Amino acid sequence: MSATTISREQAAGKVMVALDYPDAASAETLLKQLEGIPCYMKVGMQLYYAAGPEFVRMLKARGYRVFLDVKMHDIPNTVKGGAGSVTRLGVDMFNVHAAGGRDMMEAAMEGVEEALAADASLTKPTVIAVTQLTSTSEEVLNDEIGIPGTVAESVARYALLAIASGLDGVVASPHEVGLVKDTCGPAFQTVTPGIRPAGADIGDQSRIMTPQAALQAGTDFMVIGRPITRAADPRAALESIIEELIQA
Repeated sequence: MSATTISREQAAGKVMVALDYPDAASAETLLKQLEGIPCYMKVGMQLYYAAGPEFVRMLKARGYRVFLDVKMHDIPNTVKGGAGSVTRLGVDMFNVHAAGGRDMMEAAMEGVEEALAADASLTKPTVIAVTQLTSTSEEVLNDEIGIPGTVAESVARYALLAIASGLDGVVASPHEVGLVKDTCGPAFQTVTPGIRPAGADIGDQSRIMTPQAALQAGTDFMVIGRPITRAADPRAALESIIEELIQA
């Protein structure tokens, strides 16, 4: 990809800043530092359980696109209800666990469609499936989770199940982006955690890639948390990542 094919706004829009904070006040400190940068905001379990739907509504009111990362995984009827609730909340993207199976994922899509049918003002969210967490090594996959084969094989199987269930994409490590695109087609979206700028601490991730390499691999969105949120200057850290993507 040449530098002329992606603008600063497009580069910023590919970054999902992980607001992994214990409360709204802590997240607000970062939001003020990043104000004006048109990135996605990812609200995960820790913050959502603490601050609730009101925090998501606040982000939307301030013009952010929101990925609600609560990884729904339950019986189909429960996930259907949850999917309807977050569609009514107005999130731009949310996820379910592919391990819940086809019936569960199809139920999630039914929940979305029923919410949209009941309120024409709503916008359809992008629904993606978690394949394997970026903290999952092959040893963990085989010996602890009990799934044989490689991580890549498991990711491909779950991606095929997700697209067959009507979902829009998957969460996968950047190392599996090419495999997902080859398996499900280029329009099937990939959201990639495990993104670490060169020299950054890898933390608890085991399958990582730099932002530039992830973009070149073809990912649609990249989730980046600690390299931004724990930086001495979060705004400068995010701007540096955006510049890296422009130059990719």
